[in-house]
Amino acid sequence: MTDPIDDAKRLSPRRNSSQATSMAELAYEQLRHFGIAPESDHGALLQDAAQQLYRAQGSLAELCVRSAELLKGLDCNDRIAYFNAKRFMSFQLAKMLHDLQGPLRASFRALQGEEDFNATTRGGYPLFDNIPAIFAATPVIARTATYIYACTEWIDDAFRGREPSHDIYSRLLNPTSIALANAMVTLECGPYAGEYLAWNFNSGMAAIDALLANQLCRGDILIVSRHIYGGVHQLLCDHYARSDKLGITLVWFDGITGEDFQQCLDAARHMHRDTLANGARMHVYIESPCNPHGTMLDVPDICTIAHDHELLVMLDSTLATPYLHQPLRRTDRNRRPDFVVHSYTKDIDGGGTATAGVVIGPVHRMFIPKGDTVQGLDWSQCLFWDVYYIKGAFLDADKAWQVHEGMRTLEMRMLKKCINTLCLSHFLASHSKIRVNSHALETDTNAPLREKLLRFKLPVPLFTIDMEAAQIPTDAFKRFFDALEPAFGQMVSLGQTNTMVLCPALTSHSELSPEDQRAADIYPTTLRISVGDEDMAQLVAHLISCAKLHLDPVSPHFSSGFMGPREADEIFARFYLEVHERVARHFPRVADYL
Repeated sequence: MTDPIDDAKRLSPRRNSSQATSMAELAYEQLRHFGIAPESDHGALLQDAAQQLYRAQGSLAELCVRSAELLKGLDCNDRIAYFNAKRFMSFQLAKMLHDLQGPLRASFRALQGEEDFNATTRGGYPLFDNIPAIFAATPVIARTATYIYACTEWIDDAFRGREPSHDIYSRLLNPTSIALANAMVTLECGPYAGEYLAWNFNSGMAAIDALLANQLCRGDILIVSRHIYGGVHQLLCDHYARSDKLGITLVWFDGITGEDFQQCLDAARHMHRDTLANGARMHVYIESPCNPHGTMLDVPDICTIAHDHELLVMLDSTLATPYLHQPLRRTDRNRRPDFVVHSYTKDIDGGGTATAGVVIGPVHRMFIPKGDTVQGLDWSQCLFWDVYYIKGAFLDADKAWQVHEGMRTLEMRMLKKCINTLCLSHFLASHSKIRVNSHALETDTNAPLREKLLRFKLPVPLFTIDMEAAQIPTDAFKRFFDALEPAFGQMVSLGQTNTMVLCPALTSHSELSPEDQRAADIYPTTLRISVGDEDMAQLVAHLISCAKLHLDPVSPHFSSGFMGPREADEIFARFYLEVHERVARHFPRVADYL
């Protein structure tokens, strides 16, 4: 049980210097702080109201402490009652603040005089005008760069990270962005949400850069999965690994299993034993599913091996989204990655209207109040103070609101995209001269990991194809690719509502050397396909027409190598029904909630 007076002091303007030992003394101290005589008429009213607030704070603090344990023992009916009782208390508190608007506005006007020439410059006093936002059904877009100070001791605590409700600058904290971060932690972590925090950034690359900057020190060693986004490859090679920058040593991991990773790790530890002996640290950065092929890595096994060697694991899980892959929900923490990164820009937002990213990590690695040490980690080493606080790659309120709204339809969109991936990959695989790299195919070497790790055993809506076997002349291939619009969107992105294609060798992975491209299974005729949620019939019909127009003249009868229209329609319908039936079998039951 907490001490009520200590909890109440959080509301005092002298929270850090108060000598009060009772609620009455706290209220008296508050009046004296603002120069109000307690014996005056208005002073007596304020003192009585302040005492009630201090007592309420003590009760609420005790309620918060006991809630976690109390909820575990309640049945469903009691949980409903408990939630609604606290929900109504929130409305009551908001109503009290709302009722203060009139008196506060009158007091404010009394200070200005009858003719306030600064009224337009200063504007109204916003504190209580914002209270009705509590009743909004969606997060409010807080378009503000800065915030009003409560008092010196409160703002001092805020700058030291000890007053979470007191935002100081939108480059650091913004209510709309915080609402998105909290929603993302819930979506990704589920029952373990209380163990994690998230910080939002203005792009996926900004999130990745922030995480790497927080984790890496000069001369460290980084094990990196071979198949990563080209922008990350460029960031690592052209920045972090440069000798005049951090001089990071990159070790490329070409496998997908835990056994593959163990071999890579053993080889790296042996090769760089002298560097490690001199104080360098080793880290792990993996992307799963991988861009551009959608390949899955055995993340739980890799995490287990890494943690057995006291290595931290950073995972970019953008392509799967929390709908398909939930690595932070594993019961065994040893099998979870330490950090998960998402580019909101892709499927989580879904509409291609916002560029944003997020890093999710354990609470103590994301934020520690200034001066504290948690689990051996100094406050200056957590991501907030080390990077987020000083670099300024924050996510503004408007974009945060857009992403938050887009998340509402994530499950519906992803389900349709996964079905379409099954349809399109099987259609393309019916052609003997097209190689399809997609674990949606049962014959794909990555299919077992898809079945093991991804929700409902569904495929990631991203895969590649190449036509190297057809030996298509470069000019003909370019004409074929250019003709794929408008059915296939030619855009340098992925994860939007429409199906998009690009040539990685010319775009997303163009910064890789020819040798690195071949090592990543990227060829001149490789097409990356980001599957949307349209009807597939129109897309495959357009694809066949483009093949007839541009490929048949250089590779006779190429277009006739696909399965026939009737067969295509049949498999499209079959996958649609099979997947929905599979998902329905996993629906939660009414009895589970009761």
